[in-house]
Amino acid sequence: MDLLATTSIVAVSSYALLSTVYKSVQALYAVSPDPSSAPHDASSSYIPPSVDVIIPCFNEDPQTLSACLQSIASQDYAGELRVYVIDDGSTNRGDVAPIHQAFARDPRFEFILLQKNVGKRKAQIAAIRRSSADFVLNVDSDTKLANDVVTKLVGKMQDPAIGAAMGQLTASNRTESWLTQLIDMEYWLACNEERAAQARFGAVMCCCGPCAMYRRSALDLLLDQYETQFFRGKPSDFGEDRHLTILMLKAGFRTEYVPDAVAETVVPDSMAPYLRQQLRWARSTFRDTLLGLRLLPVLDRYLTLDVVGQNLGPLLLALSSLLAITQLLLTATVPWWTGFTIASMTMVRCSVAAIRARQLRFLAFALHTPINIFLLLPVKAYALCTLSNSDWLSRQGANAPDPDEDKVIARTQMVSRKNALERPYDDACASRNLDPRGSALMASDSPCSGE
Repeated sequence: MDLLATTSIVAVSSYALLSTVYKSVQALYAVSPDPSSAPHDASSSYIPPSVDVIIPCFNEDPQTLSACLQSIASQDYAGELRVYVIDDGSTNRGDVAPIHQAFARDPRFEFILLQKNVGKRKAQIAAIRRSSADFVLNVDSDTKLANDVVTKLVGKMQDPAIGAAMGQLTASNRTESWLTQLIDMEYWLACNEERAAQARFGAVMCCCGPCAMYRRSALDLLLDQYETQFFRGKPSDFGEDRHLTILMLKAGFRTEYVPDAVAETVVPDSMAPYLRQQLRWARSTFRDTLLGLRLLPVLDRYLTLDVVGQNLGPLLLALSSLLAITQLLLTATVPWWTGFTIASMTMVRCSVAAIRARQLRFLAFALHTPINIFLLLPVKAYALCTLSNSDWLSRQGANAPDPDEDKVIARTQMVSRKNALERPYDDACASRNLDPRGSALMASDSPCSGE
């Protein structure tokens, strides 16, 4: 049994060494010396670039959707702003109809009603192919943007070498439960440690879906690849954000993080949906990490450390935990060194986060460690063993469009502000069928979000 104890000590010591090096370097690079949003040309001849906001929806709560759309309508952006809301075959059309009616009065808003659920990626692409602005901002339907988000992201995107930029995410329902508070802190760490450090080298590895802006010219080059992603011969219908970000990096564009462009998004408030979300994200991460490995030789060496830290670190932690539990069960001896090391690493990380965020609540993030060890690590192991599974998990399964049926979407006509106030909703939101690229088809009746 000495061999078991020795192996346990070696495993947890290796984890501690890797974690210390990785987190120390990450913390060093996460402190940006430059303003996050580059100022744009303030001359009188400057014309702000146009922006198309893409919002896919599936069975969204009406109040949540209304708050999302209102936050877009309230943007202080000086340039042209158009909003495409794509209802991805929702079964609660009657509930959200008043929301559509209210915002149909704004000429900037256009509604696309899909005849059946086709998944977030295809819903996004349907709107992207119809739009034409200089920049495309993807927003989840459960997300609220601060009123300066578009301005801040466009300011960063003035550099033509940047293909994508994301804002900072927070949990809009963070006060609902201990879990939402924990997830809110998790988001802060993911944005202000992981993404902030990656942004120092222009290589944010995942521009998160709730708030991510893309350059139109870059998106046009990559849209076909994005649409036709396969994994082991099967279409890949999740992990949209990470995959599109990797495609941007492969094409030679920079990807950035803008910490002062703040977006609030709804997070799971109970453990079951949280674990389903984590399972989906883990599959996406594993899939696209394999694709991203080819990028490492042309990126800064820190990105190699980042990939190693994010993938080998959890593996060493899982091995350390398994060996410690085995030692306890077989020898009835407490693995003090393993417990002390993991507890020490946890408290150091939480203390550093509390200092950087200037919030004592981050000391409570220590609770994430047992959740990680006993729930999230098994979920990641299961994800690794089921990479070919494309179930959405957080929503009803998305059906691929029938290859013999081109009538994919129905578009709500954009109405002028003058006439919308005078016309009933059924008239203002009259529908007609269109194919994904926008060509008109015969008329018929037609009764999402993710990462």
